[in-house]
Amino acid sequence: MIEVAPSAATSTGRTPSGVPSSPWKHLGKDLPAGLVVFLVALPLCLGISLASGAPLLAGIIAGIVGGLVVSWVSNSPLSVSGPAAGLTSIVLASLQSLQSFQAVLAAVVIAGIIQVVLGVVKAGIVGMYFPTSVIRGMLAAIGLTLILKQIPHLVGADADYFEDMTFLQFDGQNTFSAIERAMQGIGAGSALVGLVSLGVLFLWDDVIAKRFRILRLVPSALVVVLLSIGLNNLLDQAAPVLRIRPEHLVSLPNISSWQDFIGSFTQPDWTALQRPGFFVVAFTIAIVASLESLLSVKAVDKLDPHKRITPTNRELVAQGTGNIISGLLGGLPITAVIVRSSANINAGGQTRMAAFSHGILLLVSLLFLESILNQVPYSALAAVLLIVGYKLTKPALYVTQWRLGWQQFLPFIITIVAILLTDLLKGVSIGLAVGIFYILKANYESAYFLSKPAAMQAGPIHLKLSEQVSFLNKASIVKVLDELPDDTQVLIDGSNSSFIDYDVLEAIENFRLAAPERGIQLELRAIPQVQVLGH
Repeated sequence: MIEVAPSAATSTGRTPSGVPSSPWKHLGKDLPAGLVVFLVALPLCLGISLASGAPLLAGIIAGIVGGLVVSWVSNSPLSVSGPAAGLTSIVLASLQSLQSFQAVLAAVVIAGIIQVVLGVVKAGIVGMYFPTSVIRGMLAAIGLTLILKQIPHLVGADADYFEDMTFLQFDGQNTFSAIERAMQGIGAGSALVGLVSLGVLFLWDDVIAKRFRILRLVPSALVVVLLSIGLNNLLDQAAPVLRIRPEHLVSLPNISSWQDFIGSFTQPDWTALQRPGFFVVAFTIAIVASLESLLSVKAVDKLDPHKRITPTNRELVAQGTGNIISGLLGGLPITAVIVRSSANINAGGQTRMAAFSHGILLLVSLLFLESILNQVPYSALAAVLLIVGYKLTKPALYVTQWRLGWQQFLPFIITIVAILLTDLLKGVSIGLAVGIFYILKANYESAYFLSKPAAMQAGPIHLKLSEQVSFLNKASIVKVLDELPDDTQVLIDGSNSSFIDYDVLEAIENFRLAAPERGIQLELRAIPQVQVLGH
């Protein structure tokens, strides 16, 4: 059963009308969505393997485990897990420090165990503290990055399909210089297929499928893939000069039987536990993978039309379980991945069956579909991702954030710019810093209520503390106490406060000790006294 937001669930555990409650009742939407996710995930799995310096099959294994295992252990109905672009640099560095891929696999297993422990001790609560403005900024930035990164593939000017979602690329280019270079080396055949695919994607759901109801059952991404294969073969026969070169086509490893597949697994090297730096690598993978997963599921919950809430502690256990199995089978580290998850949502996925079916398709494709899938042009897949990116960063989102005011808009826009110019985790960290600044500012301004007697009237200056007074409020309280005029009566009132932090009490006690020298007659109401160093 799919877990929903607590406010939406009844005491019987049933879900409200309209919210998917069973993974078996929505196969008509989940299976086509799983197909779309598969088409997006397949080249990315292969590309991440290449960029990580790992065997080509390692990324596919991680994708299969993410689909077949994590989707069922997790309680996220729409999140899709697999090898993550954000971990490629970590895997590369780990290969250098541990000196073998087998040693890295052992670190992935240990990282998975650490993640399970983090979930058991309820460390997933960290995911509840990501501000909405930062999460929306992250989604918009990913959408923009997808659009910018896919342009070179759409026009057939980039043979390396993998993009690591960072500003600085592995080939020495950056996001913008890669586009500039692409415009100087357009592949006519790829560009033709890409633009036709883009046109079909725009028209299919809004025009063609609305006119012919039966076509609503056919995913637009599947139409694009089949059409691109047909166009590529037509160009090959009718206009060989426009033929799409092999490096711009999907390239699956050659596995002709189940025995070949089983025999291609790589086993972890457990002697690596004795190598210097092994546990540093394992902890690094565990922490980065956990943060990326928590960010992703938080973002997926925002995109979910049914507004279901993913239990974050269980998500850590699910991701850890996936990494244990992936490492044991020879796969790359796994996280929840926002690109695949948003493709799932945009394709109409309803339950975990979409993610599960994409895992089945990854497995089947290795064993039976190599010859067909190796005819798919990257430009067609780029068109699919361009549409996903556009839906993540629609202009209406920017207008909405602007109308919410600077406190929401500034963290949002700074997160976007920071992610575009760095990477996901750095950009989110910068956005969080801006969000925390506004939280501190709000706390600074809401610690107390100050009232002064009117002119020619007797009575004290009344400083009434708010209900919750934390150390974040200390600076504002110290400031107002320092600015109180000498030779006055002052009442500091904590009668409405359920909590006053020690740091604030210490500041008030310092003021009490200094008050006689300033001629201030001080009254404390419901303010406990504390011992101050030196007195």
